[in-house]
This record gives sequence, C-alpha cells and structure tokens, in this order.
Amino acid sequence: MSCLRKCSKRTNSEESVFQAEIKRVALENGKLIGLEGDTDLQFLLRGGPLRKVRSDSWQKSRFFRLLEDCKTMWHESHKALKSNKTFSIDDIESVRQGRQSEALQKYTEAKVENQCFSIIFKDSRKNLDLQANSAEEAKRWVTSLQKVISNMDNLNRHQKMEHWIFNCMRKADKNEDNKMSLKEVKHFLRQINVEVDDTYAEELFKKCDTSQSDTLEGQEIKEFYNLLTHREEVSVIYTKYARTNGKMSAEDLLNFLQKEQRESVSLDHAVQLIQKYELDDSAKQKNQMSEDGFLMYLHQPEGMILNHEHRPVYQDMSQPLNHYFISSSHNTYLMEDQLKGPSSIEAYIRALMKSCRCVELDCWDGPNGEPIIYHGYTLTSKILFKDVIKAIKEYAFKTSEYPVILSLENHCKLEQQKLMAQHLTSILGSALVNQPLEDHMPTHFPSPEELKGRFLIKGKRLNKLDAFFNPNSVVEDDCVSEEDEAAEASKQAPANGEKHKPKKSTMKLAKELSDIVVYCKSVHFSSFEHARKNQAFYEMASFKESKALNLAENSATGYIQHNVDKLSRIYPAGSRTDSSNYNPVPMWNAGCQIVALNFQTPCKQMDLNQGRFLPNGWSGYILKPKFMRDKASKFDPITLREGEWFQRKTLHVMVISGQQLPKINKDKAKSIVDPLVRVEIYGVPVDVATKETRHIQNNGFNPMWNEKFKFSVCVPKLALVRFVVEDYDATSHNDRIGQYTLPFTSMKNGYRHIPLLTKNGDVIPSAGVFVHIMILDD
Repeated sequence: MSCLRKCSKRTNSEESVFQAEIKRVALENGKLIGLEGDTDLQFLLRGGPLRKVRSDSWQKSRFFRLLEDCKTMWHESHKALKSNKTFSIDDIESVRQGRQSEALQKYTEAKVENQCFSIIFKDSRKNLDLQANSAEEAKRWVTSLQKVISNMDNLNRHQKMEHWIFNCMRKADKNEDNKMSLKEVKHFLRQINVEVDDTYAEELFKKCDTSQSDTLEGQEIKEFYNLLTHREEVSVIYTKYARTNGKMSAEDLLNFLQKEQRESVSLDHAVQLIQKYELDDSAKQKNQMSEDGFLMYLHQPEGMILNHEHRPVYQDMSQPLNHYFISSSHNTYLMEDQLKGPSSIEAYIRALMKSCRCVELDCWDGPNGEPIIYHGYTLTSKILFKDVIKAIKEYAFKTSEYPVILSLENHCKLEQQKLMAQHLTSILGSALVNQPLEDHMPTHFPSPEELKGRFLIKGKRLNKLDAFFNPNSVVEDDCVSEEDEAAEASKQAPANGEKHKPKKSTMKLAKELSDIVVYCKSVHFSSFEHARKNQAFYEMASFKESKALNLAENSATGYIQHNVDKLSRIYPAGSRTDSSNYNPVPMWNAGCQIVALNFQTPCKQMDLNQGRFLPNGWSGYILKPKFMRDKASKFDPITLREGEWFQRKTLHVMVISGQQLPKINKDKAKSIVDPLVRVEIYGVPVDVATKETRHIQNNGFNPMWNEKFKFSVCVPKLALVRFVVEDYDATSHNDRIGQYTLPFTSMKNGYRHIPLLTKNGDVIPSAGVFVHIMILDD
C-alpha cells in the first residue's frame, strides 16, 4: 500500500498533506463498509504490538494494523527483503479468542489464556497465533476484527466491487498525487484484469479528461469509474421493461418478474423490492426503480441463481435420519495426504464449520495410557483423542444445529477403549445419545429435528439395542468382528517399512464403549437379502468405494430399497494415499446417505458435495426424494424407466457475461486471464452432460460471451448443475478461476448472477457470471 512503499523523504508540509489524505481515504472506506466513525475500526487503523507465536523458541513482537483500505492487515517483518507483510480480511476464516490452536496450547502457558487469539485463514496457510499484552487488549483485537469481517461479508456484490475498484485506483496512483495519468490508467486496467490496446485506453482517458490536464482527478475519476463499470447487458434488459418515463414502475418490474424471472408474485412484491433496493429516494417515493436500483436487485439474494427460499432450512426435518443425505468426512483428522501429512484438531474444526455432520476418528493406543488419532501404519502425525472430542464439542453446532455422527475406527486395546468411552461421556455430557430416545424398543431412526444438538456414536456394539429394555440382558462374549475399514487399514503396507500384525477377524470390545453405540451399530455387509432378514434398522454397514460403485451400477434398486430403512456409509479406497476423492454422485443415486469424502482435498468431487448440501440452511442434511424413501421403490438410475422420478425438463442456459474474475497469477502484473465458462450436469447417467463457451482473450474484468446451451434432464431431483470458469491455455491444462454448484431443483429461472467460489469453497468477492436460465417441462 501507498503508506508502506519506500518513497523519497517528504517535507513537513508534504507529510501533513499525506497523512490527511490517508485519514480521508480511511474515512471513505470506513463509510463504504458501513463503519464510518466506528471506534473498533479506529482501533484497528491505529494498530499496536502483538507477540507472534510459532514455537517455544520463536515468539517475537510485531506491529499489526489495518491499512486505510479497511480490508488489508499489515504487520512488520524482519526478514531480509520483506519490511512488511500483508493479508486480506477476505482471507480470514475466523478469529478465535483464547488458546484454541494447537500451537498456542503447546507453546504458551495456561495463565495467558485470555491474552491469546488466533487468526484462521480460509486457504491452507498456517494459523496466525498471537498474544496481546493484556486480556482486555486481546478481546478488543478479536471483537474489532470480527466486526470488520462481518461487515465485509455483509456487503452486497455491488458494494464489494465499488470498494475493490476504488482501492485498485489508489494502488495505481504510483506518485500518490490523487490524480491518474494515462500510464497509471493503463496500470490500473491491468490490475483489474483487463488488457486493452493503447488506442482504446487513450480514447477512454481523453473522454474523461474534460479539464484537458492530461490527468484524471475528482469527478473525472468518478466518470472513468462509471464508464468502466457500466453493464451494457443490464441496460438492454432494463430499457426493455422500463416503460414509465424511462424508469421501471412497480407494474413494469412485476412484468419483468413474471415474464423473465418466471416468478408467481404480486404487485406488492414488486413494490417491496423497489423499497428495499432502490438507491434514489425520489424514485422510491414514486414506487419506481432506476437502472442502478435494478442492478442492485440483480446482485441481491432475490436476483441470484440459488432460490433464496432454499437458503434457510426449508425441508421437512422430521423424517427418520436415514431418509437424508448426510454431509460426511473421511480421515477427518488429516490436513493433507494420508501417508505423511499432519493430523490436526484444526481439520475437524474446518469440516464441522462447513456443516460436515459425520466425522471419522481413527483411534489407536497412545503413550501414557491416552488414546490417539492418526492414520495407522503411516507417518502422519498424532493427536490426542480427548483433545479432538473437546474441539468437536466446541464447534459441532456453530454452523448447523443438526446431529453429528462420530464414526469410530477402533484399533485400541480394552483399557484405552474404556478411556475413550469415559472421554466421550464426560466431555460431551448430555449431548451424547447414550440410550434410545424412546421408552420402548424403537423401530426406526429418530429425526434430525429430534436429535438437534446431539452426538451419535457409530461403532461396534456387543449386543442388540433391546438390551436397554431388558434388565436381565447379559453380554456373553466381549469380541466383535473387526470394522471393515479398520481391517482394510491393517492390510496396508506401512510407510516406514515396519512389520505389523496380520489382519484379525475379531477384536475385544470394552462394554463401556459398546454401550454408547445406539443408533449406528457397525456390522459387516453380506448381501441385501441377509441384511433384510437378519439386521435391525440401526445396524449399518460401511462400503469401500469399489464395492459401493459395483452395487450402485449392478443392483441399484436393491441398494435403494436397502437404504430406505438402514444407513450406508461409503469410504474412499485405501489406495488413495494422496487423499483424492471418488465421484459421490453414483452413491447418492443409490440412496446412500453417508458418502464420506476427504474434505482436506480441494477437487471437483468436493465441489459436488458442497453443491449437494448448499441449500436447506447449510444444515448438512438434505431430504432424499420421495421415490428413495419408499420400500417398494423400483427406481433404477442406470436403467431408467417411467415412474414418479421421471420428470423430463429442458434446461436452456445463456451465458451472458462475467464480472471481476480474479487473476490466476497475481504476482505477474501483466498476467491477464482468457476466461471461458463450462456448464456441467451431474445426476443419473442419462443426464450427465457438459458444454462450454469460447474463451475471451485478455479480459477478466467484464468478458461477454452471449452463448446459448440446451440440456435435457430426466431426473431433476437428483441433478446437480456446475458452472466452471477457467483461464484458457492452448498449450497446457486450463487453470480454474472459480466454480459454483447447486441442485437443479434449487435453480431459479430468468436473469441471474452466479457467485464464484475458490477451490476451497469460499466466495470470491465481487466475481461472478451473469446468465439467463429457462427450465421448461417436456
């Protein structure tokens, strides 16, 4: 930023002017993010020293502060060639007060608990662990940062774009004179990801330079901004429907909503939109919408592609638990690969904060009698079982209030199993389901609604569930068959070359651990017929991906019927040592509820998982279609026949334009993207399709495609639609810019904006694609 660049020494008067300008810019940006004059914002702008904690030996004081753009944190660095370091507020996942990170717990003393806090980033970079001089100061840092983050998150896309562009202009002002020369304009255009030829840049510049001073300043810069951000495609739509003296009346807007957006709404709804989003008070008083107000509406939830009525919990949550798809993680403890990657409590926190409702715990005997979690027979690091349970208790219900399943892969001997049960019981307390909810033997699962805020343990059990209602029940044998995934793990060759015990067919199970397994008793799968005749509803099997895929392809109807009253968990093959993922869609098509993926691995499969669980309040639970909840169902996704599931739709997609697409290589000032958009359909095999636009050369700021695609979708209730934006490369693989996936049934008709997400599933501020969607019944 300007205040940190090395520049020639200023005179006292120049320094005074410079500081006044910094304050003015900070004030303007504070206003843009809704914090004008806020004391917490002023605290961050002033900044102060904090102790940065990395290890026992590396704990050093560094000065931190928020820069005048109100979105960039700066801190000093004593590294050679780096006099400062910065990170964006947009990159922060959360700010956690106290010694909640592994580093702070390990490298600081308990007495400084209230002086510590951690900044957690959205990407794979390490936490920033900090210690303030006092508890009051730490609390001020945390509350102030949280306030700025919250306000930034709550800005609409138009406001974020305005904030971003004005600050890009400031960065382009190399000599800090609050004016823009032609050279600085060209630099600014490259910075916002658009390459224009010199002639066009000069024309644009001269058009705005009304003072003919060879620089743009004040109102001229605003005019330049207006020209640059003008959305011609939106103007065309607006002009078509603005039939009341060049403005949209409430009747005009209603006409647009009914004809283009295909919404069954009243005139009152149109009036409400005008009152909510119109920027001009005089237009608002006349119940009219200006073009700026119309653009504002298109950037709001009502104008986005995801049906805004599907954002909160909208599905029936009173069905039995197995009637839902459940967002599920595999090897949840891993941050990277499953051979030598680090195990971390942070991995559990991140999964839970993304609404994962089934997490996996691979439990092994640890030193000092304490069970540990890691990927057995490998070089992955180890974490304490009890620390994981504490973190799960703390973060399980921050994003979703619906139940969390703890899937235990148990390799421990009896003594440490007893300690596991003790930790689960004492830490989770009354939130742990340790007996049936009913006062009689249940015949089906309780619902997510009944299990709100509760934990279920999935694992082995020594006896049937009716033992809870039979006081004379006695456990004859303390041995159970080994869990399928645990048995497979024992076959894997150890990474360190050490010998290990051969596979055991049985293992000893502590009664204390057995007794807290209620609704998710792990059993071996033999066949659908065997399960139907011999297994109770609460007895569930885990399937390796290859076994599950074989059943899904060759016995789909049987699999669907099996999952009508039982739970199925699918897990990746042990050969996926890089923690890659399989395609979850065929498993969902077969009615499998717990389709576990490696959340730590950004990939298309995780995009699909995020898309599947995007609606319904991001609760981690999605109600399966009715034809997957019927024991008599004849649905077969492979050999598709007529039935209630067959509801053929024709999807028309017009990819119109893109907005503020980020650079792939931010380090190269001249690196401009050549974007294309690909539309992909996932679902039953007959519905799978993909089509893509041409690429637009050297324009990531406002590329225009105006290309139309047509898709046929036979089973819309299982279909997902994925929009992918890539940077075209003729000589190698295209780089992904962003993507967005959502269920077909949650997609709105009409002119819609699509937000774009990073590979980690976080929103890219300001970036998006503008489309027209039309779904017709065949």
